[in-house]
This record gives sequence, structure tokens and C-alpha cells, in this order.
Amino acid sequence: MNLEWFYIAIVLACSDMLHGIIWHTFSDFYIILGEIIHNNVKSPFITWIIHEILEAIFHFIILSLVFQSLTIGILAGTIHFLIDVFHNYFEIEMNSIQHRSLHFVIESIFFMIILSL
Repeated sequence: MNLEWFYIAIVLACSDMLHGIIWHTFSDFYIILGEIIHNNVKSPFITWIIHEILEAIFHFIILSLVFQSLTIGILAGTIHFLIDVFHNYFEIEMNSIQHRSLHFVIESIFFMIILSL
């Protein structure tokens, strides 16, 4: 098995860092967008899920462009979405290092399995 799984996990981590930078840079816009979405769906839970879906689409775009593969983009966005939903839904408290480590380990194992098939 080559190290492609490792590169995917690294790029996904960088993509998540880029998402954080964009989030903090344009936070006023995202707050307004969140209010618009919340006013339309009338549910904090659905608003949060929409946020996570938009984040997964962001990761899909970045990884699809970097690896020139829609499959890798879809898989990366999906696994990142599932990890975020799981640990946020169950309110697992983590600092930023623990959060990043959780993502990196699970995403690495996921892509090791997928790429070994």
C-alpha cells in the first residue's frame, strides 16, 4: 500500500484549517447566513446539519481539486462530516489538538481501508 492515505489525511487536515481561517475571517457573513438558514428551517438542529453539509462540500471541493478525483473528494467530505456530526452530537469535549487528532486518526484509518480494497 502506498502513502496516498496519508497525503489525503494531511490535505483534509489542511482543508479543515483553511475552513477555520475562512470561518473566522468572514464570521459576520456566516452569522448572517446562519440566521437566514435558521429563519427558514426553524430548527437549531437542522441549521447545524446544514452548516456541517456546507463544510463537507467545502472539503469535497478542496480535495477533489488537489487530488483530481471526485471519488476522493466525496469520500473525504463524507467521512469528515460523519466525524463532526458524531462528536458534536454526543457533545464530546476536546481541545483543538484532540479534535485534530481524532479526525486525523479516523480519516487515516478510513482511507487505509478504502485504498487497500
